[in-house]
Amino acid sequence: MAVTVFIRYQIDPHQREQFEQYATRWLSIIPRCGGDLIGYFMPHEGTNNIAFGLVSFDSLASYERYRASLRSDAESRSNFAFAEEHKFILAEERTFLRQMVAPA
Repeated sequence: MAVTVFIRYQIDPHQREQFEQYATRWLSIIPRCGGDLIGYFMPHEGTNNIAFGLVSFDSLASYERYRASLRSDAESRSNFAFAEEHKFILAEERTFLRQMVAPA
């Protein structure tokens, strides 16, 4: 069963540029490590401290392989360290979704 990981970030609104740099780096890292990146979404109007990322996988097993790949990827580790150093992510939530298909 295919799954999509819906990531909700609460970010420091005064560090939106740093979060955007962080998210932009994932655009090449995620596909290289095995995720089907749907995209990252930055605040535009309204709430200024919530951002989203969506990544799909063929299965939860594929997601687990992807997570292992992220841990061994130098650019991925560097991006995680960048987020830790600058502390622009205040909270992060992951929800695993499955797409509903209309009955035939």
